[in-house]
Amino acid sequence: MSNITASLVKDLRDRTGAGMMDCKRALVETKADLDAAVSLLREKGLASAAKKAGRVAAEGLVGVLAVDDASEAVLLELNCETDFVAKTDNFISLITSVANGLLSSDVPEQGTADEAADVDVDGSKLADVITESIANIGENIGLRRFTRIKTDGAVGSYVHAGGKIGVLIEVGGATAEHAEVLRSLAMQVAAAFPRYARREDVPAADLDNEREIFKNQALASGKPENIVDRIVEGKIEKYYREICLVEQDYVRDPDLTIEKLLAQVGKETGAELEVRRFVRYQLGEGIEKKEANLAEEVAEQIAKGS
Repeated sequence: MSNITASLVKDLRDRTGAGMMDCKRALVETKADLDAAVSLLREKGLASAAKKAGRVAAEGLVGVLAVDDASEAVLLELNCETDFVAKTDNFISLITSVANGLLSSDVPEQGTADEAADVDVDGSKLADVITESIANIGENIGLRRFTRIKTDGAVGSYVHAGGKIGVLIEVGGATAEHAEVLRSLAMQVAAAFPRYARREDVPAADLDNEREIFKNQALASGKPENIVDRIVEGKIEKYYREICLVEQDYVRDPDLTIEKLLAQVGKETGAELEVRRFVRYQLGEGIEKKEANLAEEVAEQIAKGS
């Protein structure tokens, strides 16, 4: 093992494109024989799988999985190259298996494939399962990210458009009995794209920046300086209503804000409900330059009750 240097591992990786750990294992198995290790990786299909791993994978699925009592849930994005593969039974089965593995393992609250490489998925390590799937399916596949929430309250979840958008939301004071409102809150996050739970969460720097923009707009439009501050604060209030979940109008009933919805449900069920945090994944966001704004589509469909 001592003669397997980092340089040797790098050489094998450069020649085959295989993963670092796969290269290291191959060198151990072949007693540091570089040519034999190349052949071994080719025989196992790892070299060809790694070449596929260099291709852009911006399609795939966003998925969620929760335990029955809603005290724990996981959100993940598993990518592939084409929408066709994402719709296959094999890929759908794979994301379900990975989600089960993440939910059953001691992984951090947030991470990528690196943090989950050793997670048990149907008796094998996740990294090996992904590599085998690349070889079998014929496309680059990767676990891009995951979020796992454990709570003494409850976690709501929602997946839109067959896996294009997924949401987890943690609500203090809630239980599995609040499943309907938990799902509605998750749908709200999917549709209305809030950035923060409440106004107290908005960074001061963001507010300062918005105030400066609003002030310059008011002055440029010829508003008298003595009323500019009042105009700016009015726009800041509107800004809060746009980006803070609890202040947004409820997509399913615009006569209610989310804050009023929580109070209403809390009164009916004898619970004090509080949104603690939420996570929203949109498939491929940040991977491709082209914009894929699904929020309007989500809001329209949710409002129609779909």
